Amino acid sequence: MTTRQEPSFLDGVNLMFDRAAATLSIPHGLSEQIKLSNSVYQVRFPVRFQDEYTMFTGWRAVHSEHRLPVKGGIRFAPCVDQDEVEALAALMTYKCAIVNVPFGGSKGGLRINPREYNEEQLERITRRFARELISKGFISPSLNVPAPDMGTGAREMAWIADTYREQSPTDINALACVTGKPTTQGGISGRVEATGRGVQYALREFFRHPKDVALTGLKGTLEGKRAVVQGLGNVGYHAAKFLSEEDDCKIVAIVERDGAILSERGLVVEDVLAHVREHGGVAGFPNADYVENGLQVLEADCDILIPAALERQITRENAPRIRARLIAEAANGPVTFDADEILRANGKVMLPDVFLNAGGVVVSYFEWIKNISHIRFGRLGRRAEEVRGRNTIDLFEQMMNRPVPATMQEKLLHGADELDLVRSGLDDSMRLAYQEIREVLHTKNNIPDLRTAAFVVAVEKVLRTYSEMGA
Repeated sequence: MTTRQEPSFLDGVNLMFDRAAATLSIPHGLSEQIKLSNSVYQVRFPVRFQDEYTMFTGWRAVHSEHRLPVKGGIRFAPCVDQDEVEALAALMTYKCAIVNVPFGGSKGGLRINPREYNEEQLERITRRFARELISKGFISPSLNVPAPDMGTGAREMAWIADTYREQSPTDINALACVTGKPTTQGGISGRVEATGRGVQYALREFFRHPKDVALTGLKGTLEGKRAVVQGLGNVGYHAAKFLSEEDDCKIVAIVERDGAILSERGLVVEDVLAHVREHGGVAGFPNADYVENGLQVLEADCDILIPAALERQITRENAPRIRARLIAEAANGPVTFDADEILRANGKVMLPDVFLNAGGVVVSYFEWIKNISHIRFGRLGRRAEEVRGRNTIDLFEQMMNRPVPATMQEKLLHGADELDLVRSGLDDSMRLAYQEIREVLHTKNNIPDLRTAAFVVAVEKVLRTYSEMGA
């Protein structure tokens, strides 16, 4: 007897959509319109290095244009394919809807191992890929706005923005064609940390609701909770850093490419990152136990498991052995559809990727607003807030006839700068989104879990847009 193969990444996303859509009254044709990608562009192009040409294949998928522009990162990875790009584009549509960002969903990918090329070669490849996408309207501040993803970062976004400006020299909003740029090139403070910071804010909000925490068998706040983090890239690093340093979580294990390290005393995230950068992995990190098969450590006993690496890490095979009480999906698609059903049957609570890692697109939205408004956040109001704080201090000192303590003066005199406002907006977005999700979970009888509730929230919003447009 043959064993049924697990659904692909894209099929899994669509099955999760179907599970949510089954609880709603959606005309069949409109359901398919929401679920399926509007368009997918595949491109092949050569780049010459000395006397040889290398061929590259890339994709840009547009899932939904119910809102414009569409939004989604560009990843550089050797395993990227059309299925993955379409799945990620769909997640972006639902993600934007959940956190009330007025974008449709898109995603791009280039099949390349960026570690095999130097900076000059990567720039040539990136600019060529950008020109291909720009020429077909798949990069534009008003139509399609990429961002960093796996294998790309602020450097690549700066190259793409400059390429767009070269081809559209009269577009006053040219910098808004991508987000995640360096702050010196129109980027915004807090964008690099945004996804990991969003994970922190979402977990904080979850732990503000004792009824929800009780579903996990845990209680109290984040303080003292034992967490296992998979992946010490941008998302995993920032999530682990903020949770341990600001919320007193204990990071008891970190899983990386070459294995995992464990310490019940708790790992210092900055020290682990420094070791990884020096040695290329976690092996040999002092005062911690090393396990060569890192995937096994996903099954370790802990309060919170944070998969922040690749998709499809928890599958039908290892899902029955997952012992974490709460699974916080910081990566895209780390839990397969079959694994999701097993985990739910075993009473595990999952904060789904379609909500939890939306911090990046929230702050990308802020950057896009900054670029099209042509003004830095906080520029108009910061000094006025300082004057108001000084007046408040003077009033207190006159009334009390004694000076206000220096620590209190510092707080009152601090006018909100760009980073303060970005973090405030991100916190508000993640809080309100979770509140919408939990309301659906607790008020609708046929919603079994937070993932289904999140998809219901997203689908209802997209459906409402199509209905109001007369679709």
